[in-house]
Amino acid sequence: MKKTKINRIIQVSKYMFFDMIAITLTYMMALFMFVVIDIPYDIEAILYSLPIVIIFKLLVFYFAGLYKMLINHVGLEDVIKISIVSILSNVVIVIFIAITNVQFMYKSAYLFITIAEVALITIPRILNRIISYFKTNLDWNKALGKRTLIVGAGSAGELVVKEVYRNKDLNNMPVAFLDDNPKKIGNRLIGIKIVGPIEEIQKYIDEFQVEEVIIAIANYPQRLLTHLIELVAAKNIKMKRLMSFTDMDDKEKPKIIDVKIEDLLNRDEIKLDSTGIKEFIEGEVVLVTGGGGSIGSELCRQIMDFNPKQLIIFDIYENNAYDIQMEIERKYKKLGKPIQLKVLIGSVYNEKRLEDIYKAYRPTLVFHAAAYKHVPLMEDSAVESVRTNVLGTHNAAKLATKYEVKKFVLVSSDKAIRSTNIMGATKRFAELIIEEQNNHSITTKFAAVRFGNVLGSNGSVIPLFKKQIADGGPVTVTNPEITRYFMTIPEAVGLILQCAVYANGGEIFILDMGEPVKIKDLAEKMISLAGYKPHVDIKIEYVGLRPGEKLYEELMVNHHHESHEKTGNDKIYIEKQKHVEESYLDLEHIKLILEDQTNYEVKQMISKIITTYKVNGS
Repeated sequence: MKKTKINRIIQVSKYMFFDMIAITLTYMMALFMFVVIDIPYDIEAILYSLPIVIIFKLLVFYFAGLYKMLINHVGLEDVIKISIVSILSNVVIVIFIAITNVQFMYKSAYLFITIAEVALITIPRILNRIISYFKTNLDWNKALGKRTLIVGAGSAGELVVKEVYRNKDLNNMPVAFLDDNPKKIGNRLIGIKIVGPIEEIQKYIDEFQVEEVIIAIANYPQRLLTHLIELVAAKNIKMKRLMSFTDMDDKEKPKIIDVKIEDLLNRDEIKLDSTGIKEFIEGEVVLVTGGGGSIGSELCRQIMDFNPKQLIIFDIYENNAYDIQMEIERKYKKLGKPIQLKVLIGSVYNEKRLEDIYKAYRPTLVFHAAAYKHVPLMEDSAVESVRTNVLGTHNAAKLATKYEVKKFVLVSSDKAIRSTNIMGATKRFAELIIEEQNNHSITTKFAAVRFGNVLGSNGSVIPLFKKQIADGGPVTVTNPEITRYFMTIPEAVGLILQCAVYANGGEIFILDMGEPVKIKDLAEKMISLAGYKPHVDIKIEYVGLRPGEKLYEELMVNHHHESHEKTGNDKIYIEKQKHVEESYLDLEHIKLILEDQTNYEVKQMISKIITTYKVNGS
């Protein structure tokens, strides 16, 4: 503490000395001007008055806070403050001369003195930043950073350049801006020329030998963004973007990140109407099983935004559960909002553990996301798939009835439709359990939500491609013709919450997901936007369909199918279901014999109940 105080005194003294020299120099410059243009002056009066003026000025500067500025961070606001303080102090001196008639300096000379004083006092305070600026530019030239084209010459473009200056981890050297505003073309932003419209990006990539493109346009329309990605991808140039302000915390600095995977899909992100979700969640005790997984954790994030009375996260994997717990607690601590959050470890197939939770916390809403979902892995672990996806769902559902939960929503999968794998078959089995429970439950409304592949989730193709590209390839695709429907994790969770509001009991909600995406095309775009040439720099290998995998997923929605009902959202449909009796599911028999069955016998057993399931794809 004592050392800090001494350092502070030294710092203040140093800048007081600089200011004393600066004030003296301004008066000497005024005297020099008088000599040049032959104006009479009283040197004795000036020399006697100058020490008093200096002391007065230093006191004004001190009490105005000029010596509390952080020198390495002096900005425009600080320069304005210096200017105001200098002007006001000189106005006081001029008023003093006018009132007392003590003519030690011409009043009109203070116009020149003030301008010179502001400049000389400001320079020592911004010197560090000037040196830093030139040093950064020299470092760029030494490092030969990636020649970078910035799309968008507005405030976001300015932020990108400043972030490149500031962040030593970024190895970029901006060479030009592109912008569609004809008034900007030909001008400069932060010394960098604005050369032309965005549509001509391929021309300027060649002309400036560009190695990287950064998008710096807020809320760029999806149609234009998709077109821009196509143009850049054709040149095999790495592409990044400025993180949007909606993605950043209030105190977070701007970040330059890779283009989002969602931007590679040739469709608009699905917007789900959240009307009624707040009223549905607020004040309720919500249990999320599998709350640490990709879908479960996003469910927890979004549910917390709607002010539940309490959120209970239940997961078998402690690390995931801990991560989402810490994330939520950090967020709401920053916001200064109290939360009721409970994280519990256990498995849904442990009926006793699950009942203890229902009994202790009395959830009023349950989102059942706990499941094994990895298709090839489950083909060799059919017993585990049935234990968790079937028996675990039955445990959670019947306890919901017993403890009078208001609504129970199952997270299902498009792979439940005419499945060729045990994972999909067990998800279809779980849907039947929901139907059966809904048939005889008086207090609880049961529903299921069925959707396609989730971008960026654990085990999905996108993280795998990213790792393979980072490793230099090859990127492995099962078949050149394989296609999949995709949605983002927030979209999937928005769908689940929206459907939970719509649920009246017994529905399976399905989503119109638009056109499917060819996985080969997705891989090629990801390689191109990482700055490599597909099939040249990074090879694509076709490894064949994996066990239980389909070439084409079933269409989520057939608009002309008579078994589909519309909802209040034009992207959400309801698939009509047949009546299911408990005896048809044969759950007690499955529990009794499951542990003694071979992998193949378990599949055969499930195929007798899920008659659309083709064992081993046959």
